Amino acid sequence: MTSKTKTKKSNVQIQEKSHVGFLLFFVVVFIVLLISTVLGDWLQIMENRQLTEDLNTYYGELQEEEAALNSEVVKLQDPDYMARYARERYGYTKDGEKILTIIDGKVITENNTQ
Repeated sequence: MTSKTKTKKSNVQIQEKSHVGFLLFFVVVFIVLLISTVLGDWLQIMENRQLTEDLNTYYGELQEEEAALNSEVVKLQDPDYMARYARERYGYTKDGEKILTIIDGKVITENNTQ
């Protein structure tokens, strides 16, 4: 072989090596980008799952509170319950009733006619 053919072959080999290196560089960059994207999506999925669990727990608590409030609404439809509730909670009295308040062992009588 002549020196020109050897030079031509070595140039072709160098070009092939540079193409392989260039291709390898882009494959590595592509893989890194793919992994980072998949990892970001996976982290978002895990965060969304935790948020879903938290919201389902909160929803359950709200349903329990709603049931308690609906029960209270039903009870307040009963006039006897409503009268007892008003007396206990707000200090209302029937005509002729007295409120006794005990403070430090002393009884204080209040006459209320509401």
